[in-house]
Amino acid sequence: MTTDFAPINLTNHFLIAMPGLVDVLFSKSVIYVCEHSERGALGLIINKPGNMTIDSLFDKVDLSLRRSDLSGKPVFNGGPVQMDRGFVLHEPLFAAEDKPEEPLYASTLSIAGGLEMTTSRDVLEAIAMGAGPQRVFLSLGYSAWGEGQLESELKENSWLTVDADHALIFGVPIEQRYDRALALLGLKAYMISSQAGHA
Repeated sequence: MTTDFAPINLTNHFLIAMPGLVDVLFSKSVIYVCEHSERGALGLIINKPGNMTIDSLFDKVDLSLRRSDLSGKPVFNGGPVQMDRGFVLHEPLFAAEDKPEEPLYASTLSIAGGLEMTTSRDVLEAIAMGAGPQRVFLSLGYSAWGEGQLESELKENSWLTVDADHALIFGVPIEQRYDRALALLGLKAYMISSQAGHA
């Protein structure tokens, strides 16, 4: 496959949907990119809560949640792929001081310069007990792009891009995340149109 764009790596960036993106799921979405390479990209929508709370998710997997700070918080709709599978974004945690490069959990993607994304049950067990990562984001499903697909969407002005601010994922109210992500670029929603370029 030949391409006419320079290779880019948007790992640990936000994708911010342009107004012209009218897909129900992706409209006004902010996506944290967990992985981006020449093979494609994978990310989680961080501002679209689903219909399930963290408590009910833990009940569903037979775990008793002992963290009152997570009680009643939403599980997010991370994207349209594998919507029955859980994904946990969290700050990096390591197994031992003498092996700082080894993730603590069985199935963890270490995001270059950013967070970790864990899909194995052991992270849920640790969270349930009050151990494990303190700042967590839980989603069902993820967003994915095949080879060259995200680059093509960028050329079509579907997305703005900006370095991710992890505080936005963990500390900003859901309804403010889109506007706050735009603010990272010095923009407000009224300033952009579907014809605007991308950063």
